[in-house]
This record gives sequence, structure tokens and C-alpha cells, in this order.
Amino acid sequence: MKSSVSRGLVAISPLAVFLLVYLVSSLVAGDFYKVPVSAAFLLAGVYGVAVARGPIPERLAAFSRGAGHPNVLLMIWIFLLAGAFAQTARSIGAVDATVSLMLSAVPPRWLLAGLFVTACFISMAMGTSVGTIVALVPIGTGIAAQCGIPAPYMAAVVVGGSFFGDNLSFISDTTIASTRAAGCEMRDKFRANLRIVLPAFLAVTVIYFIRGGRVEEAPFTTTAAWYCALPYLLIIVLALCGLNVTLVLSAGIAAAALIGFLSGSLDWTGWLGAVGEGVAGMSDLIIVTLLAGGLLELIRSGGGLDLIINALSRGIRGKRGAEAAIAGIVSLANLCTANNTVAIITTGGIAHDISQRFGVSPKKTASLLDTFSCLVQGLIPYGAQLLMASGLAAISPAAIIPYLYYPFLMGLCAVVSIVFDRK
Repeated sequence: MKSSVSRGLVAISPLAVFLLVYLVSSLVAGDFYKVPVSAAFLLAGVYGVAVARGPIPERLAAFSRGAGHPNVLLMIWIFLLAGAFAQTARSIGAVDATVSLMLSAVPPRWLLAGLFVTACFISMAMGTSVGTIVALVPIGTGIAAQCGIPAPYMAAVVVGGSFFGDNLSFISDTTIASTRAAGCEMRDKFRANLRIVLPAFLAVTVIYFIRGGRVEEAPFTTTAAWYCALPYLLIIVLALCGLNVTLVLSAGIAAAALIGFLSGSLDWTGWLGAVGEGVAGMSDLIIVTLLAGGLLELIRSGGGLDLIINALSRGIRGKRGAEAAIAGIVSLANLCTANNTVAIITTGGIAHDISQRFGVSPKKTASLLDTFSCLVQGLIPYGAQLLMASGLAAISPAAIIPYLYYPFLMGLCAVVSIVFDRK
């Protein structure tokens, strides 16, 4: 027993090394921009391979297996398409045209609250936070540059709203995984989940409305024609129709290229150059994703995740203790997998057993699994959402975290729902 515990602790230690290297180095430097996430992950990965059990070829194989996991490769495909779309749209003036339309149509007071609510509903329709971030972060940062709002603040508005829909949407992977694990209907989970997060949604909307009162109306002129905004409007409409994010981005790339060709702002080689530049701009995100996937697989295969689940599922007392254990298990699993859907699938079985033993309703179990996995996913600097937002906004992932009002308040509301849960 002691040997399995010690192995599990050793397996978890690479994640601690990453956090120490990244956070401590950033704090010492006094600037999170100076410490690349990829460098911290590389050091943690080397340490993880060094302390893993078995022959070196097997350790490297485990790392490579994690880096090449289908979920990791799917995220890389999305990064590539997002980079190609963002640069192509920027080349034809789509960002400037969209920002101009929004600044002329929306009063400054409503910009922050409007962008947040838009992100909430787009993510509800798409069932994915990443697609929402791809669609709105370039627009948000463009508005930020014109209105004197910090880019990390505006990126956080979109990221926070994207997790509202990711948590509640009927077609979200997390909703499907959590309801299957808990054995409840989606509509029951939605009602229970909405009661938890609605106060956070309303509070954050009010915060952004109040903050929007300090946004000054900025004169903005652009040479881009109104029709250059069509690629962004198209991907928002397609997202609301619930299309897969890869199809949405592919359609956006095609629309931006077509407008560029017809208007003369792009030729064939210019478009290829824009696609190549956009793909190259995502290289750091891709490297971080690969390194994180490999490191987290070392943690899982070494027994680190099993140790966490077993430790939290022992000694549960009462219904509130059971709910707290479910929340803790899925949160730590998400910390070790950087994927909220995988975290739910990994811990769903033990969460279902705990709920049956201690009388936690299936809809509450599903809500806790989904809410706390989204909470952690929205706050880790190596999660796909913050990596994507930081890449599109050209900022550090850690710079966004202090402004993530919605995930923090969502987590607070979820904790309150456990503490004050009726018997």
C-alpha cells in the first residue's frame, strides 16, 4: 500500500514541478510574460521522464502516447485552423471592419456586458468554449485597443462567457459525459445546473455593465469596407446553428479568402502567405499542447490520478461530504488532464458510486462534475481555452486569469450549493 502511494506521489510530482517553475519564476521576475509556458513544461517533462518507472524507451513511449492522444491532435487541428482564419481575416481587414460595426452600433456602456452575453449564447449553441473564443477574442481585443481596455481584461470577458455555455449546453461534451456518468436526463441536469450558475451569470453581467460606464466612446476610422466583416459574422451565425468548430473555421477561411480575391486585397500567394503566417503563429500553443499531453499521460500511467481519486473518496461522511468529494475528485482530475471532458469520464464511475451510497441526486452529481471541471479548465494556464485566447490576443495565459470573474463566481456559487444543500 505504501509503495503504491509513494509511486502515485512521484507520478504527480511533475505537475508540481511545472507549477513551481512557471509560477515562482514569474513571481521572481515580476512579469508572467517573461516565462514561456513551453519552457516550464519542457523542464517538467524531462523531470517526469526521469522519475517515471520502467526502461527509458517505455517512459518515452508513454510520453509520446499522451502527446499523440486523439483529443490532443484534435486541439492542434483547431489551433491550426484558428490561426489560418485569424490571419486571413486580418489580411482583408475583417477585424477592423467588425470592430467598426460594433463601435457604431453598440453604446460604449453595453460593450463589455454585450460581449459577455454574446459569448454565453454562442457557446450554448456551439457546445464548446474553444469555438466561441476563436470567434470573439479577435473582435474583443480589437475593441479593447480602441477603447483603452486592457487586452487581458477583454479576453477574460470572452473566456468567461464561453464557459457558461460549455457548462450548460445540451450538445456540450461535458454535459453528455456528466449526465451519462450520473445516470440522469439532460433537462434535469440543465435545471439543477442553471440554479447553481444563474446568480454568477447575473452578477457578472451587472459588473460588466457598471465597468462599461467607464468605457469612453472612441473615434475609430478604417479603410476596410463593411463587407469585410462578413467572415466573422458568418462564423458567429454558423456557431449559433451548432456546427462543429472545425467546419465553422473552415467556412470562415473560405469566406475570408473569397472576399479577399473578389475585392483585390488578396491574391493566391498572398492568401497562402497569410495561412502560413497564421499557422506559424500557433506553433507555441501546439508545442505546449504536445508537452502537456505527454506530461499528463505520465502522471496518469504512473498512478497519480488513481492516488488522488482514492484519497478523496475515502473517509466521506454525509451527503455534503459526498458532494465535496465529487467536486474535489473531478477538479484534481482536470488539473492532471487539462481536459474537462476527460476528467468527467475518468471520475464519472467513482462519482456515481459515491452519489448512490450517500443519497446525492443524479442531477446534482452531473451538475457538480460539469461545473467544477469547467471551473478548473477555465483557470489553468495550460488549458486549451486560455492557450487559444492568449495566442489570439498575443498575451500571456496567466495575464487573463485575474480577470476571469465568471469562472470564479461560478465556483463560489457551486461551493455555496454544497454547503447549503437541503437534505
